[in-house]
Amino acid sequence: MGKGKPFLEVLSSAIHEDYRFPILEIFAFLYALGTFVLANFTLGLTVQNATNDAVAYSVTNSLISGSLIVLIILVLKNVAYGLGSDLEKGIIQTYFSYPLKRWGILTAKLLSALGISLLLFLGIQISALYILAPDIVLSQFGTIILTYVASLGYPLLISAIMLLMTLILRRGGISLVVGIVLYFAISIASGIATVFALATESPLALQIISVISPSFALQQHFGGIFDVWTPAFSEVLLYIGVNYTVVISLFILGYFHFSRRLNL
Repeated sequence: MGKGKPFLEVLSSAIHEDYRFPILEIFAFLYALGTFVLANFTLGLTVQNATNDAVAYSVTNSLISGSLIVLIILVLKNVAYGLGSDLEKGIIQTYFSYPLKRWGILTAKLLSALGISLLLFLGIQISALYILAPDIVLSQFGTIILTYVASLGYPLLISAIMLLMTLILRRGGISLVVGIVLYFAISIASGIATVFALATESPLALQIISVISPSFALQQHFGGIFDVWTPAFSEVLLYIGVNYTVVISLFILGYFHFSRRLNL
């Protein structure tokens, strides 16, 4: 076998399983539906005295909010159900017979499960934004990228947690349930943190939520309705950095467990 051929074979097999007809077509349609139909551009245009950065954030966030749940569902399916099923059925053992290191196998699986999902999401999102608001894309590209980076922090955190749970438990059912609960729990946690912050006049609870979901800090920076806490731009970058540090650390733990601890 060529040096890269085993990796490409595992990747090809993973893509075939994760996106076999009509899964890819359905999720592409749902992405487009959430992006073009559910977007609400008036959110960014009704704010008086809004800066160009704030308008760009509001428009981009409007596009994201309609289809982010689709991304979460697709990643949940691929990571928890797909990888978990491979572990339960012993398919991973077949991959172990390939002349490929374990980290290479996991990388191929994650490129299919997570990488292609993100590329599909971002491809449709950026294309829609350029079609619907080309002036904003050209003039506020940095703000747009920052909005996507912040918004994807929590979904990537959920993905890392699900990956670790799936590898430890060697099944995807529980991880799938936990992932769904975590996605909806952030809204409840944000509400509780807001009430607590207003009652105590302390931003600590909001700052904790921002570490978990940095999009909350970015929202407060551009148009927060709470006087308790309006983070500076540098502070927003700090929360994004901490969040992604945690995400990367969890993925590293997943790689370590898969490479050294996983015995089948």
